[in-house]
Amino acid sequence: MTVTALVSGGKDSLYAAYLAETQGRSVDELVVLRPADPESRMYHTPNLDLVALQATAWGKSYRAVDVPPGGEAAELAALARALAGRRGWVVIGAIESSYQWARVLRVADSVGRPVYAPLWRRPAGRVVREEIAAGLDIRFVHLAAEGLDPGWLGERLDADRLRLLETGRPGRARVHPAGEGGEYETAVVDAPFFRSRIVFDSADREVRPSTARLTVRNAHLAPKARSWPRGP
Repeated sequence: MTVTALVSGGKDSLYAAYLAETQGRSVDELVVLRPADPESRMYHTPNLDLVALQATAWGKSYRAVDVPPGGEAAELAALARALAGRRGWVVIGAIESSYQWARVLRVADSVGRPVYAPLWRRPAGRVVREEIAAGLDIRFVHLAAEGLDPGWLGERLDADRLRLLETGRPGRARVHPAGEGGEYETAVVDAPFFRSRIVFDSADREVRPSTARLTVRNAHLAPKARSWPRGP
């Protein structure tokens, strides 16, 4: 039996894999789908190479599956290839995306694998608060909503920034607190269950009128700072 977590490198998919682990579904492998289409509706696209570092930091096996051009049919065929030939749960981090949920469920069912989505239909703000409280070091890598400060690129998603996402700024619309509408995307660089942390060596910042993106060119794993016991 193989428990496969579909992971993009972002907060929700990685947190879902962690929850599966704590709830008795020990994750064997992290699998990332790598779409050729940067506008894919099905799959996350920024900084997918970081998943390999996340897998190493967590002590999990890793697989990458390329998704060729060809629209939805090609995307679903690639997912079927990724899931076929193994048995066991498929873990996903969907919260509200019926588009993603329905398609993963259909493909997984076609290859005889059940789907586990521990975040599905839970209040999005609560999920993000749990991710922050769980100790995930979540960084903004893509912003695509009015009112999101390009200066947030590379910065940590913390409780203060979450409140700004939820309340919005005067005269500007609120955005989905988990970024489920594509308002923002993230990368997890550390977590309590990682043995090492991810450090960005070099990255390109691209700021346009409606979007801002941080593309990590090089990154490495570094030891975590040692926690020294306090004296009396």
